[in-house]
Amino acid sequence: MNDQLSMAVHGGDTKFHDKFSESKFLTFIGAHEIFTVETWKAALVELIATGALMFTLTSCTVACLESHESNPKLLIPFAVFIIVFLFLIVIVPLSGGHMNPIFTFVAALKGIVTLSRALLYVLAQCIGSIIGFFVLKSVMEPKLAHTYSLGGCAIGDKGQGSSINLQDVLLLEFSCTLLVLFVGITLAFDKKRSKELGFPMVCFVVAASLALAVFLSLTVTRRPGYAGAGLNPARCLGSALLHGGSLWNGHWIFWVGPFLACIIYYSVSISLPKKGLNWVDGEYDIFNLAMGFCGTIPNNSVLNDLP
Repeated sequence: MNDQLSMAVHGGDTKFHDKFSESKFLTFIGAHEIFTVETWKAALVELIATGALMFTLTSCTVACLESHESNPKLLIPFAVFIIVFLFLIVIVPLSGGHMNPIFTFVAALKGIVTLSRALLYVLAQCIGSIIGFFVLKSVMEPKLAHTYSLGGCAIGDKGQGSSINLQDVLLLEFSCTLLVLFVGITLAFDKKRSKELGFPMVCFVVAASLALAVFLSLTVTRRPGYAGAGLNPARCLGSALLHGGSLWNGHWIFWVGPFLACIIYYSVSISLPKKGLNWVDGEYDIFNLAMGFCGTIPNNSVLNDLP
């Protein structure tokens, strides 16, 4: 009888512990957000915004390359800055303005969004990118779509021996993504500094960091067949699915490189100084210290300062 009672009690404890663990896990991943209307509204915003962004960015990029400027690649970063800035100003108050799996992944790592919301956002961004490139492919002249590979993330044709090698592309993708995260996202996810600078300035810095990364990837490499850093895995996925062909060459790099950069950035960001440098007026002035060590400052002036 006692054994049966003990088994019943311990069995009840086990069931309670399992239910508690399950509830704690669901809370940890933010499963409750899946059942809220606001989460799905935000995911829908991410889908529409990502699709519109892909359509706009790619159209402007192809237009810059087709222009009669002597160096059209210099126009692309400027176009990226203007477009991203406008989209951020509009979309950030609605869904957070990620429009990029990289930003969503970092936000999930830092606890700004739950894992459930992050998964919905990434799915919405990928679907939005596919829709955006589908519309673009439908309206773009076939010759242009073939010439510029639908504005996708290209590393070069298989038979193109002069194309940049995959190791260099991975390093460049990692470096440019880390630049964007360290400059733009560090400010965007800092509530205090964002409040001090203001919302428009934060959008300005994030857009400028993306434009800077695009500029570096386009001007430093100058390799035939390489379209520059992707900086957005959803963009690379949408164009590859709609255009195919050479866009699948090394496609994994445009996912692995940025996500490695996210992990490294998160590891560094958790140990960043919480408080900035405190200025002390003249206390450590190099000239005064040097004069003091040289004995040019009278000893009585030092003695007078003592209590």
